[in-house]
Amino acid sequence: MVFSFLVALFGAMAGAAATMLDKSVLRIRKIDFKLYQSASFLGIALVSLPLILFLWKTSPGAFELKNILIFIVVIIASVIANAFAFYSLKWEKITNLEPARLLEPFFTIILAILFSFIFGQALYERNAKIVVPALIAACALVFSHLRKHHLEFNRYFIFAIFGALFFALELTLSRLILNYYSPLTFYFIRCLMIFIISVAIFRPNFKKIKTKRVKFEILVSSAIWVIFRVLLYYGYLKIGVILTTLLVMLSPIFVYLFAWKFLKEKIDWRNIVAAVIIIASISYALLA
Repeated sequence: MVFSFLVALFGAMAGAAATMLDKSVLRIRKIDFKLYQSASFLGIALVSLPLILFLWKTSPGAFELKNILIFIVVIIASVIANAFAFYSLKWEKITNLEPARLLEPFFTIILAILFSFIFGQALYERNAKIVVPALIAACALVFSHLRKHHLEFNRYFIFAIFGALFFALELTLSRLILNYYSPLTFYFIRCLMIFIISVAIFRPNFKKIKTKRVKFEILVSSAIWVIFRVLLYYGYLKIGVILTTLLVMLSPIFVYLFAWKFLKEKIDWRNIVAAVIIIASISYALLA
């Protein structure tokens, strides 16, 4: 449990770093979201490729028809989720989107609870000592970002909500077939397929990424996302979807700290309260 907690903690830090880097490239470097989605998943595939040559692992169950169909749904949901997320992030202020983006852990917990009744508690835990604090932490995280001037339900905000929902769907569905892959193998296949589909749909012109600095930033972001998702999947396998989601909710806390440290942004009192609630919820779930 202690090791799994440390893994999830490191994953939360990686998720925060990758999110900030994505925001920087999309907004500051002015990269089109379609190009960025294609380039970022190409970067993930390239970063993963040297590792996958040595760490490739699948079991026969991965090739059963029902599990292949589940993986296809995961990939489709991932393509939609990323398109919604990158589109909204490109054209709307980050602060205005945060309440919608932070619905992802809430949606994930709700879907995991629903799936526990369909597929059983062997894959999706339904322990009240974990579920209740996870829901409290998720709600605190969302409400800490609610402001009157943020709640403008334009198409970008709505797209961000749908992005959060589809991310939650693909994450929850992934647990059904994760046992048949190593976390790295699963993520490599997922991202390679998203890259192929994104290129087929968006027809990006990679020549528009002209500077080496932007290419380097995309590769760094890709490497961090590999670390984050592999650790996330590891958490799903070892301690469950809901507890892992609760632990990864530490990620926004690291975003606050990074923004305060490196971007000189002030930390709102609501963020501090949310951070305290999240830490208290995690402590209760781990110690109860």
